[in-house]
Amino acid sequence: MNVEISTPGTELVQRLSATPRGARLARRLATTALATWGYPHDSDLSHTAELLVAELAANAVTHGRVPGRDFELRLILLPDKDTLRIEVSDARGERPLRFLDGRPEDECGRGLVIVQVLARLWGVAERDVGKTVWAELSLSARRRPCPRRRGPAG
Repeated sequence: MNVEISTPGTELVQRLSATPRGARLARRLATTALATWGYPHDSDLSHTAELLVAELAANAVTHGRVPGRDFELRLILLPDKDTLRIEVSDARGERPLRFLDGRPEDECGRGLVIVQVLARLWGVAERDVGKTVWAELSLSARRRPCPRRRGPAG
């Protein structure tokens, strides 16, 4: 892991290895930073941010990986704009993002659909080397709880 952690109050920037371990660490760093900023691990914001970081980091290490290059996680807390901005940058810019069919039997292809559903806004920004996929969450919006599935009547 790189030692470039920057947390000036409301921002975290960390370069991580473009491996599954790096993606797991990104998720943990995100929830730890949010807890430090007053959004506990069991809060809606923390859970949603964790899902988004997991998807974006997994995409970076799976589809945006360039051997020998890291990916970067950036979280920016913007309370005056009621926003948490999540950015994940990878080194592969020539491979555009794609929505796949995401059929029930498919093992992949739903990541960007999850990002689209959970984020208030999201997009892609070109870089000199690679790209940044970003997503924004509202700090104050409450998600509706998922309906519980009932078992068979008996």
